[in-house]
Amino acid sequence: MFAITAARISFDDPLSGLEAGERPDPEPREGWTTVRVKAASLNHHDLWSLRGVGLGEDRLPMILGGDAAGIDEDGNEVIVHGVVTEPAEPGRSPRFSLLSEVHDGTLAEKVLVPRENLLPKPPELSFEEAACLPTAWLTAYSMLFGKTDLRPGSTVLVQGAGGGVSAALITLAAQVGHRVYVTSRSEAKRARALELGAYAAVPSGERLPERVDAVFDSVGQATWKHSVRSLKPGGAIITCGATSGDAPSAELTRVFFLQLRVLGSTMGTKEELVALTEMCVRTGVRPQIDRVLPLEDAREAFRAMAAGEHFGKIVLTP
Repeated sequence: MFAITAARISFDDPLSGLEAGERPDPEPREGWTTVRVKAASLNHHDLWSLRGVGLGEDRLPMILGGDAAGIDEDGNEVIVHGVVTEPAEPGRSPRFSLLSEVHDGTLAEKVLVPRENLLPKPPELSFEEAACLPTAWLTAYSMLFGKTDLRPGSTVLVQGAGGGVSAALITLAAQVGHRVYVTSRSEAKRARALELGAYAAVPSGERLPERVDAVFDSVGQATWKHSVRSLKPGGAIITCGATSGDAPSAELTRVFFLQLRVLGSTMGTKEELVALTEMCVRTGVRPQIDRVLPLEDAREAFRAMAAGEHFGKIVLTP
């Protein structure tokens, strides 16, 4: 089968380790099933894997990708939940990994996944739309509805318009009635954020007209000070990534004096993915797809993501 593989690790030049070509078909495994991939979407996790974060050289070559929608062995249209539960050692809690960390990922014509990781794809969603949900949109859903105590009409800040998680946060938060502020260095991306339902979009680092109840930050070091200083007393930062670095000044004096909360969030549960899918069906909300490319053009897709040229999700189709 044709697949996109991490063949080498390079932190400074991640795309140098990207290879496209034939790989063996998945081998049957008890409790697992093969899905014929109809669409898969990219995430920054794929770039970090090529940099060696979460993926060691001892596990190369590794097929990349954590998101997919396709057809299972029984002919059902399905969505793949990319969080895999690893067997627990005696006396220890179960461990979790994402597809493409321990097990081959979804950027291929076929992917082998645990049967329990599949959920039905509603006919209302295209394969391309469904493939955008399991990582970025699930992360946003879990951050917004699982990690916070916000009520409709709250004020929130989304740091950095453009990425899949940010676009999902803007869309979902606006859908339930929050007043959404967004930051971006790009005037064009600020305009797109307003189209998605943001209340206001300001240049990165600019002071907001008011302090907010919660900040959603996937940028990290470059935005952390602004995130902390944008919160009301008792407010919360929900962080799911650190694309600009993970060692900002902690701003501890402000954190304890204003009784701020810092909450970490990674992906989400299968139950949350089911609920997110149902929300999309019932409300008409859909992921923003920047472009759809054939799997053979994966290098161009990775280049565009690394350069920040996209708004929303980049989807690949075998």
